[in-house]
Amino acid sequence: MNFEPRIIPECSPQPDSPLLIFTGNNEVVLESSLALPKRRPADHAVYLGVLDGRDCYAERLPSPPDRLEAFGIRGLFSEVPEELYALIGFASQILTWRENHRFCSRCGAEAEPSKTERAMVCPACGLMNYPRISPSMIVAVTRGDELLLARGPHFPEGLYSVLAGFVEPGETLEQCVAREVMEETGIEVANIQYHSSQPWPFPHSLMVGFTADYAGGEIRIDPKEIEDAGWYTADRMPERLPSGAAISRALIEHFLAART
Repeated sequence: MNFEPRIIPECSPQPDSPLLIFTGNNEVVLESSLALPKRRPADHAVYLGVLDGRDCYAERLPSPPDRLEAFGIRGLFSEVPEELYALIGFASQILTWRENHRFCSRCGAEAEPSKTERAMVCPACGLMNYPRISPSMIVAVTRGDELLLARGPHFPEGLYSVLAGFVEPGETLEQCVAREVMEETGIEVANIQYHSSQPWPFPHSLMVGFTADYAGGEIRIDPKEIEDAGWYTADRMPERLPSGAAISRALIEHFLAART
């Protein structure tokens, strides 16, 4: 699969264009074999770019077309190839952004897609809105041979993960790491190091992963954010951890690999 994002299609939509269909519940519609359907896009479809030499579109429908199935995007995380999942995430994010910026937020006029860049332009006052990307940090905090794990109230039953939180205006990523860990667990951290990053289209995040060392404090959870938290060793981990393709799992595996 080879996808190249573009702004303007070179020709009109074709009957067999690769099409990413989403439902009102933000599920993606695929063939029963988890393949991308190919059909003529509707007039309201959003152009995405070129997929394997053919123009690719996204659209939202109230329900799946006949002979197609709707799948929860999160549930597909480890079920489809990484390239297809990345395209699904990109399409979902662009489609949601376009739907949320149909009108200018400054003067209320109907906005139009730019012909030169990925933006919605107000023809009345000139305001441009670009796709929203919300940076957030996610961090594996270690204390010797222990890893700090927690579960939020919205997590599936029994699931524990590393800590995460959104960056605030005027804040560096490192400052965000220290603040979020302190706010959620009462733990101070040091030696904050970048690990990796991952787009997370729920609905428009960029997860920036770090490692950090324990620097002091006792666990005091914020019950609005955290249901439980604790220190875990490689031979005593929670029964349920994030799925293998998530950056949270990569950070946990990084901890485990260094201790086995």
